[in-house]
Parts: sequence; structure tokens; C-alpha cells
Amino acid sequence: MAVRDTGTEQLIKDTAKRVFFAEGKLQATTQDIADAAGVARTVINYYFRSKDILFELVFKEAMADTRKKLDEVITASLPLKEKVTRLIDVFSADVEEFPYKESFLISEINRHGFVAPEKEHSIVLEQFLKEIQQGIDSGEVKKMLPINFMINLFSLLVYPFITRQLFKQILEVTDIKFEHLMNDRKKMIIDLLFV
Repeated sequence: MAVRDTGTEQLIKDTAKRVFFAEGKLQATTQDIADAAGVARTVINYYFRSKDILFELVFKEAMADTRKKLDEVITASLPLKEKVTRLIDVFSADVEEFPYKESFLISEINRHGFVAPEKEHSIVLEQFLKEIQQGIDSGEVKKMLPINFMINLFSLLVYPFITRQLFKQILEVTDIKFEHLMNDRKKMIIDLLFV
């Protein structure tokens, strides 16, 4: 029985992530990924059996990676405002490396539905919502439901990136100008959510 080359399997996954997340080719075919990885399309079929299986695996790994990064910040022993500032920084660094990752994730969620997070992640989120409520009760956070705080935070973070091309064309903004605008948004987001 032949032994699978996990190096090739990882190369294909890493290439798919680069094609989807860094290059923004959300509708890439297995042939596109094979060409970018320097392997035959049949090699992708050998490891993943279908495009859908490869996409699903890349999606699951990306969601797990995103949750892990955000959970590390959410569970840190930091004051709420500092924690949210760090969340913005972690998200921004991830988007800088993979500008189309959120577009890919949302596209896949829209195609296949959302899988509920694991129990541990739900507990982390529940605790964070309690911290937000404490911030609201103490007057540090503007009055709103904690869930609206989360929706506002992630909407303010994600929306400009998933509509990047639209804004760049309509507003005639260069990549460099867009990056400057996004850096300015970091403080703006804090100012919008906190008193």
C-alpha cells in the first residue's frame, strides 16, 4: 500500500489558502490550484477526491485558525478596552496577510451554512459577552446589548475588507490609501464603541 506524502498534501492546502485568501481567487478551480502548487490536477484528486472536499477542509482550518487567534485575545487577562484594541490588531494583521480570507469564509458559509462552534468556544464567547455587559454597566462601553457590541465590532472590522474592491473603485482609492484608511479605522472603532 502506498504511503501518502503529507508534504504534498500540505503544499496543496497552503497553495489553496494563498490562492483564496491572499490572491482573492474565490472561484479558483482545482486546475488553478494545481498549477499554482506545481502539481498535476490528479494529485489534488488523489489527496482530496473533489474540489468541494478541499474547499471544506480549507474552510474548516481557516475558521479554526481565526477562532484560535481571537479566543487567545478574548481569554487574556486584560481590561476590556485593551482586549478589544488587541482584537482589532490581531484581525488587522491577519487581514494584511490574507486580505480575502473573510470573503472566502463568508462565501463558504453562504454556500454551505454555518457550523455551530465547539462547546469551548461558546463558553469563551459567553464569558466575553459578560465582560462587555460589565463594561456597559460601568459606563465604559456605550449603552447597547452586548450582542450588538459584538456585531458592531465585527461589522466595523470586516465590512470594509469584503467590499474593498467596490470602495477602491467608487472612491478611486489606491491600495496604499486604503491601508491608511484601515489603520485610521482602528482608533475610530474604539471611539465608536467605548465612552
